[in-house]
Amino acid sequence: MGDSCSSTWRCVMLISVCSILFSASDGVSQRDEKTMEAVRRDLQGYRWNTSGSDFCEWYGVICNSNKSVERLELSRLGLSGNISVLIALQDLKWLDLSLNDFSGQIPSVLGRMQSLEFLDLSANRFSGRIPSEIGNTKNLLCLNLSSNLLSEGIPPELSLIKGLKRLNLNMNGLSGGIPEELRGLHALEELQLSGNHIVGSIPLWIGNFTNLQIFTAYENKLIGPIPQNLGSNSNLVLLNLHSNKLVGNIPESIFASGQLQILVLTMNSLDGGLPASVGKCRGLSNIRIGSNKLTESIPPEIGNISSLTYFEANENSISGTLVPDFARCTNLTLLNLASNGLTGSIPSEFGALLSLQELIVSGNSLSGDIPSTLSKCKNLSKLDLSGNRFNGSIPEVLCDIPHLQYLLLKENSLRGGIPVDIGNCKRLLELQLGSNYLTGKIPSEIGGMSALQIALNLSFNQLQGSIPPALGKLDKLVCLDVSDNRLSGSIPSDLKGMVSLIEVDFSNNLLSGIVPTFRPFQNSPSSCFKGNKDLCGEPLKTCGNSSLAGHPIKHKSFGKVLAVVLGSGLMVFLTVTIVVVLYVIKEKQQFPDTLDPPPSIVTGSVFEESLKQAINFETAVDATLKESNKLSSGTFSTVYKAVMPSGLVLDARKLKSIDRTVNLHQNKMIRELEKLTKLDHDNVMKPVGFVIYDDAVLVLHYHLPNGTLAQLLHKEGDASEFEPDWPRRLSIVLGVAEGLAYLHNCHAPLIHLDIASVNIFLDANFNAIIGEVEVSKLLDPSKGTASITAVAGSFGYIPPEYAYTMQVTAAGNVYSFGVILLEILTNRYPVDEAFGEGIDLVKWVHNASSRKETPEQILDARLSTVSFAWRQQMLAVLKIALLCTDNTPAKRPKMKRVVEMLQEVNQGA
Repeated sequence: MGDSCSSTWRCVMLISVCSILFSASDGVSQRDEKTMEAVRRDLQGYRWNTSGSDFCEWYGVICNSNKSVERLELSRLGLSGNISVLIALQDLKWLDLSLNDFSGQIPSVLGRMQSLEFLDLSANRFSGRIPSEIGNTKNLLCLNLSSNLLSEGIPPELSLIKGLKRLNLNMNGLSGGIPEELRGLHALEELQLSGNHIVGSIPLWIGNFTNLQIFTAYENKLIGPIPQNLGSNSNLVLLNLHSNKLVGNIPESIFASGQLQILVLTMNSLDGGLPASVGKCRGLSNIRIGSNKLTESIPPEIGNISSLTYFEANENSISGTLVPDFARCTNLTLLNLASNGLTGSIPSEFGALLSLQELIVSGNSLSGDIPSTLSKCKNLSKLDLSGNRFNGSIPEVLCDIPHLQYLLLKENSLRGGIPVDIGNCKRLLELQLGSNYLTGKIPSEIGGMSALQIALNLSFNQLQGSIPPALGKLDKLVCLDVSDNRLSGSIPSDLKGMVSLIEVDFSNNLLSGIVPTFRPFQNSPSSCFKGNKDLCGEPLKTCGNSSLAGHPIKHKSFGKVLAVVLGSGLMVFLTVTIVVVLYVIKEKQQFPDTLDPPPSIVTGSVFEESLKQAINFETAVDATLKESNKLSSGTFSTVYKAVMPSGLVLDARKLKSIDRTVNLHQNKMIRELEKLTKLDHDNVMKPVGFVIYDDAVLVLHYHLPNGTLAQLLHKEGDASEFEPDWPRRLSIVLGVAEGLAYLHNCHAPLIHLDIASVNIFLDANFNAIIGEVEVSKLLDPSKGTASITAVAGSFGYIPPEYAYTMQVTAAGNVYSFGVILLEILTNRYPVDEAFGEGIDLVKWVHNASSRKETPEQILDARLSTVSFAWRQQMLAVLKIALLCTDNTPAKRPKMKRVVEMLQEVNQGA
């Protein structure tokens, strides 16, 4: 009986406890459900997957066993709005809102989220100060606020987060020094402060952090020495302090643990040398110490680092010799010791560097022979020995290097002839042999170097004989310089085959005859031909030393001369008369008489209240009647510049092929335009108003002063005006990708009808803005965008499947974007006769391997040759472009994935 009562009592207690627990769990669930409904309402820009009633099933929402939200992983969703609503999630431990569109100040109420352990707000547009209240999140382990617009100083209150392991404040506008209070963050494993305006010195106490593995503070205004104890108490893995004003020695302490993997100290004022203790770090892959004031020689212990991949120590005053111990670094890809004080010769042991891609030792005092063992470096693509004292001959075996693209040997004391075998350098893009003591003839075999593109420089040597006509086969060559030699004979007319030629120099030789009529020759200054006694013709004004103008005119020729003069005068008169008549006719067409009725405006609207007084519809319409206002023309529209009486400058986009559909579907068109005003992305153009007149539609936008991407890439002008702007181009295509991803994933997804470089507009800061978005809705409002009755897109950008499916798709947009990537990588038009019949840019690139061309050979050499880092980024983007332009739509990545891949390339700089 007693046992029965006891058992019954235990059951009652258990039921009571369970009821309390379930009741508490239900309360938490209901509380978080209301909060998540508010989150869905307040955070805009993403179409929440809320098909189920359980908020724990929503994308990026992870709940614990009590149905309480524990993690929010909402990165890369285009979100914006007020994040303060999240503070009601009391059990939230993980909050990732990175790579979204949040702006304004970071709410100080986030400091109330006591359960928070991980907070990532990186890559948004948060501005203002970092709220000191974040110091109240005592359980925080990781804080990432990088890549925002934050300013003012680092709040010392962050020191209250005693357990903080990772602090990343990179790429903001933070100022002031590193707060002394942060010395209490003993748990720190990662401290990243790069890309700010931080001043002062690096505190000594950072060297006391026993857990520190990553410390970056590059691109700041730091002064003073690197702490001599940095790394001595921890397993330092990465140290990046480039682009500051640091002085003193490179401390031995950073190598003490032997764990260092990446060291970047470029662009400071460090002196001394690289400590021998660097040899302890067997896992060290990157050493970049260029652009300092280092003087001591490279220690032989460098050979102990078997994992070394990059070694850059250019632009210092490093003395001593090229230590042969580098040959033991079998994974070495780049060795750059340019512009130092090195002496001696290149060790023959360097032939063992089978992974070496670039050997750059220009601007030193190296001498002796160029070792033939370098031909064993089968992956070598760049050999730059220029500006030294090499005094042997050019080894014939250099062209046994299968991937050699840049052979730069100028400004040495090389002797002998140019080896005939140099014609075997089939992949060479640039050959620099100027300013040596080379003799003999120019080998005609050079004409077989079909890839030669950047320059052929043979100037300031002692070359004799004639210019080989075979050079005319170099149809990709941009610059030819054979000046200051002893070349004789005439300039061969075969050189007209050099159709890419921009810069030439034949001066100071023994050339004779007439300069062939060839635009690159006639467009060159006369100085490029002077110093040849018997050379005549344009652009020269003389033949030998006698002026043509100085010869007396014989009397018997006077009649002929007079006839020519009178005939020329009559011709000029007739020409001027015809031009004036044509001009009057054209002006008549553009500006009809007042008798002709002006265009009749049917309706119009301005969507932004602040602009209603500044926009005049008649002015916008009149702007389209004047050809001089035309800015660009695409498949579906033409853009005109319209200057309002108020001074406001707009772009007026006149849609093509509208016809009577304007009047038939006017109301629907207006509704669609109003919907487009709700587009909210920095890389997508949205209308500020519209005008409907007669049978035409004008859509009004803010003026974008830097034109289109097509105009940037293919602008006419002298090659000397070219700006090496790869970072800008990468930023532009990343913006285009983000804008397209937004269109594909916004609340009402939009498929663009014409992704092409002519429809990518550039604002004052060269940010990319996708234009012609409205044509996806307005081209024919009676139809949807899924079906097309004509070819959608610009020639060269159209996906192959559109020809038979007649369906525009997101995958088709990805293909067109891939063409844009190829366009910026190669600087070629999407369609070019040079590719051959039936071949466009995509096919030309995809077929490169069948032509036995390397990926490097199809890149724009004016960019890819600037730096190793640029070329690596371009090759990475090329891989993405090949994926995007796959012939099978299903194999192409989604635009969100393309954005991620491009961001990885950009962040890997």
